[in-house]
Amino acid sequence: MAAPAAAHHRLYSSSAAAAAPAPGRRLRFSQQPSPHGRFSSRAAARVLTRASGAGAGGGTSTSSAATAAASLSLEELRRGCSTWTWRGMRVNYLARGQGPPVLLVHGFGASVAHWRRNIRVLSESYTVYAIDLLGFGASDKPPGFSYTMETWAELILDFLEEVVKRPTVLVGNSVGSLACVIAAAESNREVVRGLVLLNCAGGMNNKAIVDDWRIKLLLPLLWLIDFLLNQRPIASALFNRVKNRDNLKDILLSVYGNKDAVDDELVEIISGPADTEGALDAFVSTVTGPPGPSPISLMPRLADVPVLVLWGDRDPFTPIDGPVGKFFSKLPSELPNVTLHMLEGVGHCPHDDRPDLVHDKLLPWLDGLPPPVTGAAAV
Repeated sequence: MAAPAAAHHRLYSSSAAAAAPAPGRRLRFSQQPSPHGRFSSRAAARVLTRASGAGAGGGTSTSSAATAAASLSLEELRRGCSTWTWRGMRVNYLARGQGPPVLLVHGFGASVAHWRRNIRVLSESYTVYAIDLLGFGASDKPPGFSYTMETWAELILDFLEEVVKRPTVLVGNSVGSLACVIAAAESNREVVRGLVLLNCAGGMNNKAIVDDWRIKLLLPLLWLIDFLLNQRPIASALFNRVKNRDNLKDILLSVYGNKDAVDDELVEIISGPADTEGALDAFVSTVTGPPGPSPISLMPRLADVPVLVLWGDRDPFTPIDGPVGKFFSKLPSELPNVTLHMLEGVGHCPHDDRPDLVHDKLLPWLDGLPPPVTGAAAV
């Protein structure tokens, strides 16, 4: 995520594409009743107190200390992961806790470990799944593979069908949010129980641009970058700069509102997988590939799915005054199923930037969802 990738994200994530998705996908889904029932308000209050330190009066330093105590170490996360085979490729995932399932889907360049500050809190009352999208983290990065938003959405739907096997709340950040939106639009109400979007991206890359004049002026430069990235020696040199730890930390500091959250562990989470075989190909394919469907065209199709939108107001990649930010900021007035909370002083990755603020909004919203549909249903 050094300078080229940072510019790429700032540009494509603040834009919107008009591409329409493929016809809706229908799954055969056996729904199991959860023996744990709904997350009680009393349990939510206990978790919120633990996550936010002293409660409403706790300051940033108090909540930061509480967050650090609630975080999982990278070693704990590695030990808790398993492998699922999808279309002959290995996909890394974590499952922890008991209760109604929640699936966490990371953004560009991240992995399961990017949810280190959320998994323990959520798993108090939920079965928490977190997945490494193909091409990232510890999942396979097959040579020559063409990464698309639609492929990641298919992976999510198959994971729900084959591994989770129960109605699930999808929680995504950045391009992970967009993959969740596509999956929900291609699925049905019984499979996706709810949708949580943390600074949703407008597309997989800068080709999603349509109506931001600031970005249109840079189109020739963006096309040049795509051309250069398709020259292997140049792409390799740029990627080596991207994964340089000093450069990476500088970029993360510009992306996070809470600078204390940018620690050595976070740098390792992002940079470690970049040293694995196939990481360069995944980077180039993601940056230069098709942008995929736009959330602007998809969200009206999700009028019967409860949606929580959490948006950091200091996000340089998907700024609130960009086309996608403006769309989501007015969405609650158009769709009654959508709840929006702006998070003050928070950047592009709210769940890791200020997890206490995210949990403060997320846990009560999860508690208020209708109970999962029980019994067997063929959809």
